[in-house]
Amino acid sequence: MATIKEVKEQLAILRDLDDPRWASFEEDSRTGVQAAIRKRRKAILAELAEEERLETLLNYEKSLYARGIELIAGVDEVGRGPLAGPVVAAAVILPKLCKIKGLNDSKKIPKSKHEAIYNQVMKEAVAVGIGIKDNYVIDDVNIYEATKLAMIEAIEKLNPQPEHLLIDAMNLDLPIEQTSIIKGDANSLSIAAASIAAKVTRDKMMADYEQEFPGYAFAKNAGYGTKEHLSGIDKFGVTPIHRRSFEPIKSIIKK
Repeated sequence: MATIKEVKEQLAILRDLDDPRWASFEEDSRTGVQAAIRKRRKAILAELAEEERLETLLNYEKSLYARGIELIAGVDEVGRGPLAGPVVAAAVILPKLCKIKGLNDSKKIPKSKHEAIYNQVMKEAVAVGIGIKDNYVIDDVNIYEATKLAMIEAIEKLNPQPEHLLIDAMNLDLPIEQTSIIKGDANSLSIAAASIAAKVTRDKMMADYEQEFPGYAFAKNAGYGTKEHLSGIDKFGVTPIHRRSFEPIKSIIKK
């Protein structure tokens, strides 16, 4: 009789809940074997659910593939709400029907998995462009316009250039066919890829800023107005990377 370890190794090969080999395993009454069966079934169900989720996230892309369009760029940004730091946009072209497990709206991905999924996106992508507009640009033209400028910069850095843009809730003044999608990072795999690319890029920038401007916890709060961040402003004042057109920075400067 196979050991429980050997049974687990054999179960790991199974990919289909309808596989006839399940029957022979289920005849084994050992508690360890039954527990291993339940665990493997649960894992397979999770894999099937993830596959279905990724298929759904490709709906916009597949409709474009059907038209013969394959160079599709997902475009997204991070950093519209913080009190400090830049707004960062990313444009990502993935290969046709590319699926990256765990890829989702960056806000829904556990922080511990950001780097690994980001690395996978960078490995798989046909092209990635990053656009950055600092706090001075944001203060000069407003955050909405700065976001568009960052997106345009990211797209212009793509090589090859895309045939179609899938953009998270934005329309850009570019001569490229585009689709604006509400909550695009949760509804398009290409936009989700851009979301994590922009997020990891900006988080690294804010971690570097923490070294330059200690006391504001920028690596932890990414420039958002947390209690720790506001306490840092009270103690050390406004830094060169703070957005002077944002409250409470605007009022603090006036005092």
